[in-house]
Amino acid sequence: GVLFLDELPEFQKKTLEILRQPMEEHRVTVSRVHGRYEFPAHFMLVAAMNPCPCGFYPDRDRCSCTREQVNKYLGRISGPLLDRIDICAEAAPISFQEMRGAGLKEASRDIRMRVERARSIQRERFLDSAILFNGDMGSREIRRYCRLNPEDEQFLQTVFQKMKLSARGCNKVLKVARTIADLAGAHQIERAHLSEAVGYRDLAEKYWGKGD
Repeated sequence: GVLFLDELPEFQKKTLEILRQPMEEHRVTVSRVHGRYEFPAHFMLVAAMNPCPCGFYPDRDRCSCTREQVNKYLGRISGPLLDRIDICAEAAPISFQEMRGAGLKEASRDIRMRVERARSIQRERFLDSAILFNGDMGSREIRRYCRLNPEDEQFLQTVFQKMKLSARGCNKVLKVARTIADLAGAHQIERAHLSEAVGYRDLAEKYWGKGD
């Protein structure tokens, strides 16, 4: 199922940290005096939050928060928890014209068809294993299904060093890139797929990495 947490930093930090184990192991372990119990918890975490208490950071023309308030607010989300989130996407402000204009929008039906095709690719890929989706791949599957050409391997190494990614973070970039390639119907992960996946990790650096 899907666990949706709105206003993520408003939850107690201790509560959020408890999510780390089930996000990683897909199970919840409860220890009591009379025994230890495990429950399945293979869920998709979806969360939403503002970048600061007033909601306008980093637009300093509108944001009224002090640097300390922003740091305290963002600090409720720990690095280890962020490291377990595959995709971070920012909803950028839009103009009135963009909001009211027709524009070129992909129909929901077309999006669903692309997703279903990608799901079919993954079912065939993992047909003889217990894995269902790219997100479930371990190190062995990543090495097999997320191969890069030498130039893109060098690009990933540069990103790994510049962004100071953990091994988990680097693997998540590759798994997301594999899914982006599947959505595009591409057999090989290409630079565009890899760059987009890196972009979903770069948002954490923007808000949690450096101050203004």
